Amino acid sequence: MKLRSAEWLLTVYFAYVALISAIIPVPLKLASLAVAVLVPALFAALARGRHVGFDMARDWVAVGLVLVAYREMDWFSSLPRNFHLELTWLNWDRTILYQCGLQRAIESLGALLPAYLELCYALVYAVPPFVVAVLYFQHRRKRVNGVVFLYLLGTLLAYALFPFFPSDPPRVVFGASDMPNVMTPLRQLNLWLLGSYGIHSSVFPSAHVSSAFSAAWALMAYLPERRRYGIGMLVYAVSVAVATVYGRYHYAADAVAGLAVSLVPAIMILARSPLRLLRGGLPASP
Repeated sequence: MKLRSAEWLLTVYFAYVALISAIIPVPLKLASLAVAVLVPALFAALARGRHVGFDMARDWVAVGLVLVAYREMDWFSSLPRNFHLELTWLNWDRTILYQCGLQRAIESLGALLPAYLELCYALVYAVPPFVVAVLYFQHRRKRVNGVVFLYLLGTLLAYALFPFFPSDPPRVVFGASDMPNVMTPLRQLNLWLLGSYGIHSSVFPSAHVSSAFSAAWALMAYLPERRRYGIGMLVYAVSVAVATVYGRYHYAADAVAGLAVSLVPAIMILARSPLRLLRGGLPASP
């Protein structure tokens, strides 16, 4: 019985959350401990399965647990904050939005680009099942673990930093100031989703940005014979980064930090993972 590298990463992450929950005064300490115990138990049970169905289930369970990791971060929403960081980040945003003309450029074609950016933002939640489905479609299921590991690494690293940077998005802290001038149905959907199901612990770094870029690096590394998927995901990741700032879901500092976090899996790719965390290594050829 062997756990995959993606499963080990999730096990370590949930243990980390349980540890900081015991140190930082937050509610649901026992819940975080329960998750830290149940997740590796689930992986161990699936790893014992002999049928190919168990093996395939492990592909999807790993990406599904991203939602659990995301929701856990909401337990840190009660941490105090003084908005000092947000005030600093707001000045940088206004320089980008107005002096550099980002908002004017996006709205120059009416609702077309704002709607596209809102769609990109909404689809971030579909990235993990999408990358797994791509590998299935391309008959490269044996590479799923490597791709999922890199995606999870960039995503969970961002989550792990949330408790140390308690902050709120600009649309919440600064009300109606600097908001987009174009309201689309997709924006209304995103605002409803965030209001109903979003977390309120931190926006720094942007996990939307880090996860999208990490998915792009992973597809480039593990699907080199189908470069269009990696390049397409990279274009999409850039669009998500712009959408987070334009839509006032994040500050530009969050997006830059999210990109920086995604460079951790990118560096692992360039280094060919000398610690052999990615079982089987990167594919040497198509």
